[in-house]
Amino acid sequence: MNLIKTAIEGVVILEPRLFRDERGYFFESFSQREFEEKVGNVHFVQDNESRSVYGVIRGLHYQLPPYGQSKLVRVVKGNVLDVNVDLRKGSPTFGKHVAVELSGENKRQLFIPRGFAHGFAVLSTEVIFQYKCDNYYAPGREGGIRFDDPELGIDWRIPPEDMLCSEKDRQLKSFRECFVF
Repeated sequence: MNLIKTAIEGVVILEPRLFRDERGYFFESFSQREFEEKVGNVHFVQDNESRSVYGVIRGLHYQLPPYGQSKLVRVVKGNVLDVNVDLRKGSPTFGKHVAVELSGENKRQLFIPRGFAHGFAVLSTEVIFQYKCDNYYAPGREGGIRFDDPELGIDWRIPPEDMLCSEKDRQLKSFRECFVF
């Protein structure tokens, strides 16, 4: 596994070693030992999967302490723009975001530590999106930021008329009103 740093400390891209031949391909999608060596000691307790269609924007979500979650995300089919906003008060990148394209083709994974709001936009016709979490989902302890908050200036790479967003996500607070870690 190759580790690629992003512009925000702690958010890293993991690129697997891919073995291809005439039968197809094989790669190790997760190794606890290698993850700890390259990223750190994170114990994942829950795996999630979603299916979405072109134009869907999910997020920007986080869970309030003590239920915060680190995530390891990847795309099985299709491609997304994965966006993470730093909510760690005192961080030199507080309020900044990093956006990474993940696809079934590039097989990259993205690790997002606790203290970030996370979301993604579906750039392909369909996407199958998977993520590991290091804490269980806690209903009632959710937080979020509006995906279209102008202060964040996120280019979701979807024309506004094609954006599909849940009513719940449209009701999220602005960055200025959100919880900070």
